[in-house]
Amino acid sequence: MTIGRIIITGGASGLGAAVADAVATAGGTPIVLDRAVPAEAPYETHQADVSETRELEAVIAGIAERHGGLDGVVTAAGIDRCGRLEDVDATEWERVIRVNLLGTAAAVRAALPHLEASGGRVVTVASSLSLKGVSDATAYCASKFGVLGFSRALAAETKGRVGVTTLIPGGMSTHFFD
Repeated sequence: MTIGRIIITGGASGLGAAVADAVATAGGTPIVLDRAVPAEAPYETHQADVSETRELEAVIAGIAERHGGLDGVVTAAGIDRCGRLEDVDATEWERVIRVNLLGTAAAVRAALPHLEASGGRVVTVASSLSLKGVSDATAYCASKFGVLGFSRALAAETKGRVGVTTLIPGGMSTHFFD
């Protein structure tokens, strides 16, 4: 099986960087999208803020055109703003939803025609908090519950044309928790 051309949102650090390394090790072409682009990026990297959904869609469309299509997208970009609902600034709370849920949907929407053409795969990254709500994490839980629901609906919509996998990590040692 050929790994191919894989877009990884949030691919400059943490889980996304590990995915990019795994894609490269398996012989694929990792294409990293991230807000922060390292000076010495080991892979093709594009600066993109997944919360700016129309801009993200345009970046992905351009990448697909330059690469002659896509074989996969991994939506690893994610943020959190911890605190009780009444204590988290509304703008920050909504940014969590824009990055984690709307950014996931925008990346998939942009890649979908190319994935259908190649018989490719979507991998969304949810969280153990997509299965269980906890205090001081309303934005994160809401966004990740949304990613799980989106992924399940997408799998039903694209059955037989595009593979859909959802990762549900239970915590990792990354800078996400700093």
